[in-house]
Amino acid sequence: MQVQATAKWVRVPPRKARLVAHVVEGMPVGEALTALSFMTQAAAEDVAKVVRSAAANAENNFSLERDRLQLLRIEVDGGPTIKRFRPRARGASFSIFKRTCHLKAVVEDGLERPSRTRSRVRPTQANPQPPAAEEEEE
Repeated sequence: MQVQATAKWVRVPPRKARLVAHVVEGMPVGEALTALSFMTQAAAEDVAKVVRSAAANAENNFSLERDRLQLLRIEVDGGPTIKRFRPRARGASFSIFKRTCHLKAVVEDGLERPSRTRSRVRPTQANPQPPAAEEEEE
């Protein structure tokens, strides 16, 4: 069963939140929260808060075991941009965009599916060495 939690209008740019979210996507909830607690990015706190909320929703609303929950995905969408202006020289103004994002964490019951591992897939080559050129003698 999939359970979700959302956080809207989070004052973190979506790009920075996506960088944090991609690291923990696919991990078990306990490991994801541990990894987020050691990250230095400010967005890690907001992402961890949403993951904890999704785990709490699963535990309290659907009576699922917290140890079996896996973080299926984290969606990071752009929210409204707050626009501010700063005065500059000669009466000009400089625009400042304070970006926000909407976070959505989806957790799933059961650790049947393997946890996310990164593996390199290398293309196989039929002939790794080019054929030797035959020289004609005259």
